[in-house]
Amino acid sequence: MTKIGIILGSTRPGRNGEAVAKWVYDVAAKRTDAEFELVDLLDYNLPHLDEAIPPSMGQYSQPHTIEWAKKIDSFDGFIFVTPEYNHSTSGALKNAIDFLFKEWNNKAAGFVGYGSVGGARAVEHLRLIAGELMLADVRAQVLLSLATDFENYSKFLPSERQEQALSLVLDQTVTWSKALETVRNAA
Repeated sequence: MTKIGIILGSTRPGRNGEAVAKWVYDVAAKRTDAEFELVDLLDYNLPHLDEAIPPSMGQYSQPHTIEWAKKIDSFDGFIFVTPEYNHSTSGALKNAIDFLFKEWNNKAAGFVGYGSVGGARAVEHLRLIAGELMLADVRAQVLLSLATDFENYSKFLPSERQEQALSLVLDQTVTWSKALETVRNAA
């Protein structure tokens, strides 16, 4: 069965991302075409990148890196749930991504952003990063506005339109994850 990790890309206290990631998981869990798992960066306590050897060499030395690598390697694709901070993704998510290389390769990535303009700029930055990591990013995306998809900028209230957009992201991510299985097996 295809396995998709839903990565919660914020570690900030009081983060809106927790409600968004749970919503993504709840919608995804109703599907039968893949297995989904919520991966919270808070559970991995990754320090600022502390590996001496570049991740592309695959020679991890730190126990937290080895644990993170095993988790990410277990997935066939990902849905990244990202806030937008200063026109980009969170430092915590970028750091977590930067710890690894081959574990991301030849897998699919979908994106759910949230912020003042729906997290669009964070998603665009993640698309550039995905290319370098040989992650195939899908076209569909969910962009959640703090002004219209949250009450008082904090209580998450997604519309039916956003659930339809999420379904399309999930469709594309699962399809591409399955299609890339041949590439992963050949590598």
